[in-house]
Amino acid sequence: MLPAPRPATELHGVGLDLGYHGVDVVHGAGVRLRSGFVTALVGPNGSGKSTLLRALARLHRPRSGQILIGGDRDPEALDALALTRREFARRVTLLAQSRPVPVGLSVRDVVGFGRHPYRGRFGREDVAGPAVVARAMEATRVAGIGDRPVDELSGGQLQRVWLACCLAQDTGVLLLDEPTNHLDLRYQVEMLELMRDLADDDQVAVGVVLHDLEHAAAVADEVALLADGRVRAAGPPEAVLTGEILTAAYGIEVAVDHDPVTESLRIRPVGRHSTRRKGTATAGSAEETR
Repeated sequence: MLPAPRPATELHGVGLDLGYHGVDVVHGAGVRLRSGFVTALVGPNGSGKSTLLRALARLHRPRSGQILIGGDRDPEALDALALTRREFARRVTLLAQSRPVPVGLSVRDVVGFGRHPYRGRFGREDVAGPAVVARAMEATRVAGIGDRPVDELSGGQLQRVWLACCLAQDTGVLLLDEPTNHLDLRYQVEMLELMRDLADDDQVAVGVVLHDLEHAAAVADEVALLADGRVRAAGPPEAVLTGEILTAAYGIEVAVDHDPVTESLRIRPVGRHSTRRKGTATAGSAEETR
């Protein structure tokens, strides 16, 4: 799909304490993103999953802990916080939840922004750039709108353009913060499939924040569940996304079983009205009015 990623294909956060205005919101968090694996960060709102992802992308500096490119036991592991911006950008890229929409630029121009780590100060030619940009646009299905102004695109189209920009950066680690937002069902599925392709075919280490637990179960090799700023469980989806663990994390009863058609995990919150049957409420109301 894309050229072989850069050699560094593992990103490891170790004992990360993260906070805002002197108050910690993530406590002692550890997460490992491995080459060829999709790792999903899930959890309730305010659990710290997006903050943790931003820290891995160097957008939120830890109060304590380490971010390593390479394993924690790898003697050649790099301290990600000590790298220059250009050195880090050749290894790790982030698809954020939202970005400003450029005005007056084409889709191809915006995707080309992903080549910034490979361009010199004085406009040194990026020989591989055009081919990488073209492949990134094909992979995200925006090649057909390459000449359109980005400020005329729908939210879903723009999301795919920004993903193409990340792929054009050609890194061994790809971070995505809720990438299925603003996408309809078809493009949600295509986004999840693209993550799997990048991990399986290109051996990219993919770390993704997802709200939809069934999406996480479908796409991830490993899941890290955060609650109250701590990683409460980590491992394969079947081990982490259980009714008992999810009920404790979300504070609502959660039922987990397998879809009879796809055999994938089916995860459903059990609210007050979940067991009501059609006609029951109507019949009761009718009785009360007599």
